[in-house]
Amino acid sequence: MSVFHHQLEVPTTGHGQVVDITDEVRRWLAEIGGAEGGVTVFGPGSTAAVTTLEFEPGCVRDLEEALERLAPSDRPYHHDQRWGDGNGFSHLRAALLGPSLTVPVAGGRCVLGTWQQVVLVECDVRPRRRRVALTFVGGRAGEA
Repeated sequence: MSVFHHQLEVPTTGHGQVVDITDEVRRWLAEIGGAEGGVTVFGPGSTAAVTTLEFEPGCVRDLEEALERLAPSDRPYHHDQRWGDGNGFSHLRAALLGPSLTVPVAGGRCVLGTWQQVVLVECDVRPRRRRVALTFVGGRAGEA
């Protein structure tokens, strides 16, 4: 069994942008020869999230609208009173979605549904350069 770590850098535009990172995860798995196991995708920070979604404009908009209903951006939050940065809702949205997920890897491929992509959701109010940590645990191609 092998363990590999990698970091992606993902520039975001802020306020709800959803970024498909599936291809970057796949490329890295191919680069390291990850064949059987799992890859964990983790977004360090408290205002970004990682999840899966059908990455198409309608579904992305539906997610944005659902998050706006759950944690509206136009109301005051206790966090904002303390820090004055106006991103209290960003922290809540990220907490609701979660910072990570683990995707099974079989035959050197991510086990995802036909319309399922791995996405980073930028919940903060401003553009950021996000780091996304990848960890593969499992066997490599050709290992017994």
